[in-house]
Formats: sequence, structure tokens, C-alpha cells
Amino acid sequence: MSSTITAHTRIGDIVLEHPATMRLFERHNIDYCCGGHRTLAEACAHAGRQASDILPALQGLDAPAPEPLDPKVLAEGSLTALIAHIESTHHAFTREELNRVAPLMEKVARVHGPNHPELARVAVLFTALYDDLMPHLQKEEQILFPFIRGLESGAPACDTCFGSVRGPISVMQSEHEAAGDVLREIRELTRDYTLPDDACGSFRSLYMGLQTLEQDLHLHIYLESHILFPRAADLETAKA
Repeated sequence: MSSTITAHTRIGDIVLEHPATMRLFERHNIDYCCGGHRTLAEACAHAGRQASDILPALQGLDAPAPEPLDPKVLAEGSLTALIAHIESTHHAFTREELNRVAPLMEKVARVHGPNHPELARVAVLFTALYDDLMPHLQKEEQILFPFIRGLESGAPACDTCFGSVRGPISVMQSEHEAAGDVLREIRELTRDYTLPDDACGSFRSLYMGLQTLEQDLHLHIYLESHILFPRAADLETAKA
């Protein structure tokens, strides 16, 4: 990121040139939307923060994102390693982004809903996605993933109420399909996340978040549905 950003740079200009900063500002409750006319120092003070604490965190936000790990490499490793990658990368991101986008969704729908009635339906869909994905992640982490690790190690992790790993896999696959349907409808309603002319910073951050969430979920679901789950089912068959 440019070293020309100082405590005296307008926060709205920072976001305009470096959209990735929106997430950082939101985490610290720094208003870059209505308060975009303020300098970084003024916006930080308004949020009870020090610009000197925020400036170092701004560095590197525009660095190229690391390339996602090659699915072929992940497919050739152990199931335990694949699960660890899914949990630390995709589950962690999904939780963080759902919780970040939720208040944005409420705010943008409330402020811009009168001029953009499609936002009411987008908000309903997002809430459904949130309510479905949060327990979905928990079920995988607490039930399915430990069972798969036990299959691979030969030491079952816990007693289960299902006879085969294919049972919970079938449930997870069904929930994956439901999430995919919701994401497709959100994309249609937002016209591929096309911002309207009156979009404010919060509106931009909302659409950026929804699109990033969709992209990550596509890879997340691919790794589970097409690599992890089939290999787990095959392993169980081989051990039978």
C-alpha cells in the first residue's frame, strides 16, 4: 500500500484507492461511509482509536492474495491435512465474513431499501444463509470431521448415531446444494453484484463481501463435495 497515506489523509480517499481497507475499518468501528470526509486521525478519534495504531495495519492490504492451494495437491495429501486446511482457511473465513456482513446487510437494506426494493429479498436470503451455514460448520467440525479423522487413523474419535459416514455426508451435501441455490438467487437479484449509482461505501462493502463469500464458498464446497467426502466414503468401504 502506498506510503503516502498518513493520519491526515481523508478516510474516504483511502477506501476509494484501496477497497480492501473497508474490512479493516469495519473491524475497528471506524466510519468510512458517512464520515468519509474526515481525515484518518479524525475518524479514528471519533471511534476512540489512535491513527498510530491503525496505520501499520494498513500496510500490505493491497498485496496480491496468495494463490489458493492446488486442489490436486490437497487431494493427494491425507484426509486429516485436508480437513485442517478446510477448517483453518474456509470455515474460519466463512464465520468471519458472515459476522462482518450481517450488520452491513441490515444497514444497507434499511437505508437504501426504499430506492432498491430488491434489497429486502437479498436480506432475507442472507439471513437464511447465515442461519444455515453457522450450524452446518459446527456439525462438520464436531461430528463429521472427527469421524473421518478416526477412519483414517484407525481409531474412531467418538460414538456416533449413524451407521455409515455416507449418512452425514448426504446431509452435508444437501445443505451445500441449498446454500448454492441461495447464492445464485443473491447474484441474480444484485445483477452480478453491480453497484447502483447511489451506492455508498457501506453498499460497496456489502456487495464486495457477498461476492467474496460466494467465491470462497464455491472452493470450500468443491473441496468437501468432490475430494473429502468421496475419499472418506471410499476409505470406509475399503476398511469394511
